Amino acid sequence: MQKLQFWAVALALTQWGCAHVALSSSELREIKQPAFISRIEEGAGPKSTVFRHDSAYSERLKKLEAKEADRRLQVKLHAGTGTLGKGDGLPTMTRFEIADGLRASTLALLPNEAPWNNVVDPVTVASVLESFLVEEVPANPPNYELLKPYGADAVVEFVVEDYGMRSDDGKAGVYLVGYGRMFRLEGGGNLWYRAFEVDEVASKTAELDPFAVAKNPQIYRQHMQQLVRAVAELFAKDLMPEGARGAKAGSEGNDKGEVKRPHETVDSKPDDPI
Repeated sequence: MQKLQFWAVALALTQWGCAHVALSSSELREIKQPAFISRIEEGAGPKSTVFRHDSAYSERLKKLEAKEADRRLQVKLHAGTGTLGKGDGLPTMTRFEIADGLRASTLALLPNEAPWNNVVDPVTVASVLESFLVEEVPANPPNYELLKPYGADAVVEFVVEDYGMRSDDGKAGVYLVGYGRMFRLEGGGNLWYRAFEVDEVASKTAELDPFAVAKNPQIYRQHMQQLVRAVAELFAKDLMPEGARGAKAGSEGNDKGEVKRPHETVDSKPDDPI
């Protein structure tokens, strides 16, 4: 069983330079009713560059070209293994689940106190901004002014810019790139901003077999869920400035700041590599 170590996540964040604007307690006290929204940029993913960027799999691909192998894996990451419309295969993690997972996981970790106990109803936000259509249409920047009639005075926005699978030296892993920010609807300007890049290859925790993932996309789903939770914990800590942090943040990990990985199983069929 592998563990995703938060020191590796933090290291990736520090490499962004000025990609972090801290939220102050005084600014947070001025917010009365925030609205949460999470979206995925057009063309963000899921992507696969596993075989094109790593020659370690050449023999196992046999006569299959690396570009075609990546295309097939990318299809599995996006749609799973089932027949379209029949639901007879193994599921993957959808664009909506990634986006909404960031929102829901972060909000669940925040304390039941102002302003987090007075957020605009998530169903209302999704309906007004049409963010529930993330699977059908690109989630372009919404018109946040539409939230004002519902009492929102600030927006907490999470954006995924890039995600998928990649590999180096025969070790494949998942990655997730994007940012979170909080801003007032009146006056503008970021009260909080955090860019993130969590990458199993870069953090030396990659151990996936892309051929196994192609047969069972649930492996990809399990690993991506862990990255989403890791980012959500970082977001929740940022959104609880010093002196206002509750005990809920970090509850997914252990006392060493680590997240446990789920056990991975797969029924592989060697006659079809991808």
